[in-house]
Amino acid sequence: MRFSVLSLIGHDPHPLTGELPSPADRFEEVIATAAVAEELGFDSYSVGERHAGAFLSSSPSVVLGAIAARTSTIRLLTGVTVVAILDPVRVAEDFATLDQISRGRIELVVGKGAEAGHFDLFGLDEERQWDLQKEKYELLRRLWTEEGVDWEGEFRPPLKNVTTVPRPYDGLPRIWHGSATSLNSPELAAKHGDPLFTANAIQPREAYAKLIAHYRERFEAYGHDPAEARVAAGSGGLLIADSSQAAVAQYKELYEARVRQTFKPHLAGKAGYNTPFRTIEDAIEGGPQLIGSPQQIIDKILGWHTVYRHDLQSVTVDGFGLSRPEQLETLQRFAEEIAPVVRREAPSTLWQ
Repeated sequence: MRFSVLSLIGHDPHPLTGELPSPADRFEEVIATAAVAEELGFDSYSVGERHAGAFLSSSPSVVLGAIAARTSTIRLLTGVTVVAILDPVRVAEDFATLDQISRGRIELVVGKGAEAGHFDLFGLDEERQWDLQKEKYELLRRLWTEEGVDWEGEFRPPLKNVTTVPRPYDGLPRIWHGSATSLNSPELAAKHGDPLFTANAIQPREAYAKLIAHYRERFEAYGHDPAEARVAAGSGGLLIADSSQAAVAQYKELYEARVRQTFKPHLAGKAGYNTPFRTIEDAIEGGPQLIGSPQQIIDKILGWHTVYRHDLQSVTVDGFGLSRPEQLETLQRFAEEIAPVVRREAPSTLWQ
């Protein structure tokens, strides 16, 4: 198993104290945490992309560029690049530049995004989101694998003999497909023989297992070697304590206040937006959140692995309102007490 740290660069008041750091302080926190993650032996660091809501992650390529300058070995991922609303030429240029600067450490996770509102912001029809996603992804792939591209599609002007520069550092960077609720992303990933990154963030395990099963079935149906199918999984947040009882005592008020704070009433009943695990006890028992003792978290990740057979596990430490020292302590405990056991029990050849 490989491990990644993800930040969506959330920027809303602390769910209990109401304190709100400045944007500059939040950016510095994320960049510095990535450097610590490298020191602790995490395999990658991911920055999300959001254009609506209480987030500062509208420009992940800029943030990843700052992280690239502070690190030397950790892989740099997006989580996700919202390719459905972007110009593939710009995406190809920005991330190939970053791939050169980081000397080949960039991998994209592409998706249509998990925030309602960004299609209107960019003047696009949300009803066409999957058509936008497919066309723009397939153009991006061509721009990174071909020179002198001639292309004509529905959602942007035609291209004639286009070669984007710079070229990627060492051929096509790996492109994962982010998947949260729909079979469309697993289908597109399978078609192109790409890996799948399931959100595994809000819904019960069975919902994500369905997406992964579809991906593996279609991956083979498209003629790809099933042994080459790669899967990654997110998590709904990480809170480590010495025991389950200690986790409840320490984090119950914080966790449940955060659930209330992030509830989206206009999206109630729509899968993937509001967690059904509204108490910390429910989250520990069956949610995608990693909360509890190190052994509980090990058992939950290995339980997911039994079903998902995933190669990469992502964790988030800045989603509940932990202080900076608490975030770093959490990462250190995960790196020292949890990651070695899971690596041993669930080995992977990813990034070998």
